[in-house]
Amino acid sequence: MGGKAGLKGSDGIETVEKARELGIEPESPRRAVEALKILLPINDDLQIITYPAEMGEYEAREAGYEPVVIGSIKSGHTSREDTLKAVEQMVIMDIDLLLFAGGDGTARDVYEVVDTRIPVLGIPAGVKIHSGVYAVNPRSAGQAALLYLQGKSTSLKEAEVMDIDEEAFRKGTVRASLYGYMLIPENKRYMQNTKAGSRSSSSDLSGIGRRIVKSMEDDVLYIIGPGTTTRVIMEELNLPNTLLGVDVVLNKQLVAADVNEKQLYELIDGKRAKIIVTVIGGQGHFLGRGNQQISPRIIRKVGKENIIVIAAQEKLIDLQPAPLLVDTGDSQLDQELSGYIQVIIGEHDSMVLPVRS
Repeated sequence: MGGKAGLKGSDGIETVEKARELGIEPESPRRAVEALKILLPINDDLQIITYPAEMGEYEAREAGYEPVVIGSIKSGHTSREDTLKAVEQMVIMDIDLLLFAGGDGTARDVYEVVDTRIPVLGIPAGVKIHSGVYAVNPRSAGQAALLYLQGKSTSLKEAEVMDIDEEAFRKGTVRASLYGYMLIPENKRYMQNTKAGSRSSSSDLSGIGRRIVKSMEDDVLYIIGPGTTTRVIMEELNLPNTLLGVDVVLNKQLVAADVNEKQLYELIDGKRAKIIVTVIGGQGHFLGRGNQQISPRIIRKVGKENIIVIAAQEKLIDLQPAPLLVDTGDSQLDQELSGYIQVIIGEHDSMVLPVRS
């Protein structure tokens, strides 16, 4: 819930309540349903075990299943303690695969109970997804689970469980820690990598900043996504920036800082706008990870042709031969964004790379 709200995560009851006050709906239910529907072809051979109400029961039924419901919760007031209890009960039941939806905080909670006792598979639905236990997107989670449960892809591997300090994150500092490993189905096509840090030089990034600033048009809103790569644009403009948030520039002046999705949508109404985002190292996402304020309706309003992607060349080389990725939460939009895109890698250089959903 914290992505569109610009809250850099949703750990903690207070953060969730703040997101609700802003009218933000949780992402996990819809994404869980999307993943579960992929498993319908083996419904007759499948038993879905879930916790009650919003902790899986509603989603399983919406996807077309009659689940076995265990445990009890206080609906509308669940916490990580409910997650821990649910996972422990499922582990005791000797399930074949634990499928869960969330972000790094959820993965960390699951790891606290599971460790490497049973295979797990994460459906990405969080703001920060540094961990390698998640699939590329919900559909990929369903496909990976389907192949594993059908016995067509039974190899397992250990994947990192990473998490960051959200309080420090909201203040612009990234403190990522490795908490351990969980077993996941080994499938390079459907599972994402652990997020990798940048190893590019400041001079390379400065060239990108100069190129973007020189190309800026008058009376066009520039939506500057989060990251150290996009930060060089703000530095070139001599403007303050929100390292882990979304800022908006007009005529080379900052007009809005650290905006949420609603604020951003209102800002671009009736105006020309362009989106500038960067690629997540090690994973390849440039939309749908850490920049959920740039929502599907905003992308559609701005237009595919007005998305500018920038990245250090080393980051892209490290990703190859894998394509760049989009996971906006709108599968139709993801399909429309697939194909090829130009990525600016320096003051005079670009690369054209494939994009898939």
